[in-house]
Amino acid sequence: MIEKQVEVKLKSGLQARQAALFVQEANRYKADVYLQKDTKKVNAKSIMGIMSLAVAKGTVVTLWADGHDEEKAINALQLLIEKAD
Repeated sequence: MIEKQVEVKLKSGLQARQAALFVQEANRYKADVYLQKDTKKVNAKSIMGIMSLAVAKGTVVTLWADGHDEEKAINALQLLIEKAD
């Protein structure tokens, strides 16, 4: 299992379009992937879960992944949410 804290740099945070892209990327991997904001942890492959976190720009979140491609999943998702748009 890998865990990594990341600051969201997307202008709109993980809202609507960006959340959909995040979930789409998470679904490319077989590893179980989760996103945690404060004490709430959701499945990163669920659009409803991601939207429920209401992640704004500047928020520090924790990415979790567990599975054979966990490292690739974490790295790809980190790049996605740290990318300033």
